[in-house]
Amino acid sequence: MKRNTTIALFYTGVAAICIGVISISMYLSKGLNAPYQAPAVDMGKETAPQWFPIAKDLSATNQDNKPVKLSDLRGKVWVVAEFFAICPHCAVRNGEELRKIYDEFKSHPDFHITCISVDPENDNPERLAEYSSALGADSKNWWFLNAGDAASTHDYLEHELKFFGIRQRTDPLDIEANGKYAHDLGFIVVDRDFKVIGKWPLADARSEDAKKRDPELYQKLKDELYARIRAELEKNETPGI
Repeated sequence: MKRNTTIALFYTGVAAICIGVISISMYLSKGLNAPYQAPAVDMGKETAPQWFPIAKDLSATNQDNKPVKLSDLRGKVWVVAEFFAICPHCAVRNGEELRKIYDEFKSHPDFHITCISVDPENDNPERLAEYSSALGADSKNWWFLNAGDAASTHDYLEHELKFFGIRQRTDPLDIEANGKYAHDLGFIVVDRDFKVIGKWPLADARSEDAKKRDPELYQKLKDELYARIRAELEKNETPGI
């Protein structure tokens, strides 16, 4: 069975409840400038610089139930995203997007993807392993992480990596349709020196509102993201690679 079919079957039950959800921008509260901004998103607040060093480390457990730290990725170029295993938006809008990025760059030894769970209470190693397997991820270059306490994880994601603020939903119908947490679906890229060098909101650019305003925005963002990853990988590249 093809991987795309496997992913589709894996998320059929989850995806069915989120039909009609076209944009997450309504609950995004603050964030980081990207090279392009999706027109549908009103940032509303002063944003962080386009790049900045990551000052604090994060310890977590990956899908193999092994302890890791983000600082282990120094010297690599990596994409970091938020997720949680039963988030319908992660599955429908970001999972396949990340897999395409992974397929494009996974052969390079210095490339890595890191997905950090915003729901560590429920995303145990078994669930992370199942999610990872559905996306065809290899833990050597694609981590799904549980960093322990939800509050401290959210604080790190928001204040250290400058993702939009995470909001816990309270309306049962909203939770049923959209999952426990409203969170950022953007992709942040970190360079070899452990610096954030940009954020690419591909999910926002794929929303119906964004496509009406600028039908070419998504492809612009995607092309720029791929070009930036490629350029960063070429810097200080090991001879012979």
